[in-house]
Amino acid sequence: MLTPLAYGLAIVLNLFILFIGARFLLQPLPSAVGYGVPGTGAYLTVKGVRDATYGLVGLALLAFAGPTAEAWFMLVVALAPFGDTVIVLRNGGSKATAFGVHFATAIVVLISAALLFAV
Repeated sequence: MLTPLAYGLAIVLNLFILFIGARFLLQPLPSAVGYGVPGTGAYLTVKGVRDATYGLVGLALLAFAGPTAEAWFMLVVALAPFGDTVIVLRNGGSKATAFGVHFATAIVVLISAALLFAV
């Protein structure tokens, strides 16, 4: 029962971050608004590449290295949404977006890591 849940959540999170990366590459301005700090320029492309890469690395680890490697990846990669929380708050973004999107994402990623460590 725990294994399908752990794998399923990890796959969903990796596909979701891959989607976010693609959205930043294809629709940078609306994506920046959703991120919580509207802007222009290279940072939008950098964020898109970063997120897409995280999603692909996570899927590759899960497929080829197994749940323990994916769990460590999730544990480390949770730093990104925690950092995004701080970025939004320090740049005048809304607390609702900072905590409701980025901080909540970090918590879900940590839950995913815990589930993967448990299988």
